[in-house]
Amino acid sequence: MEFNLKIGIQGYQEQIVSFEDTAAKYGSGLVEVFATPAMIALMENTCYKSVMEFLPQGFGTVGTKVDIVHTKATPVGKKVFCKSELIEIDRRRLVFSVKAFDEEAEIGSGKHERFIINLEKFMDK
Repeated sequence: MEFNLKIGIQGYQEQIVSFEDTAAKYGSGLVEVFATPAMIALMENTCYKSVMEFLPQGFGTVGTKVDIVHTKATPVGKKVFCKSELIEIDRRRLVFSVKAFDEEAEIGSGKHERFIINLEKFMDK
């Protein structure tokens, strides 16, 4: 199956940090700042959504690898946003460069890998 994907596809998403997004809520720490798992979820979702329009009906992607650093804390109430770029395509394997920011600076970066799947066949497994 051919996919209409090209290197350079970009994604963007933003959100306001709420208590539900904090390390204290996730149980990954005690402080009420944007949790690393929440940042990674934002990055994965940004990548996922950036390519969906280029896939045929019945196909999607699943995350398989993250290589991310979280470099700055962001408190509740601040806006965070993620930018992604598709940097490698190897058949069904997609590799993205991802960066997250708050209103002041970059807060995290790295690479994220996803695989294209046939949703029906995947769920039958």
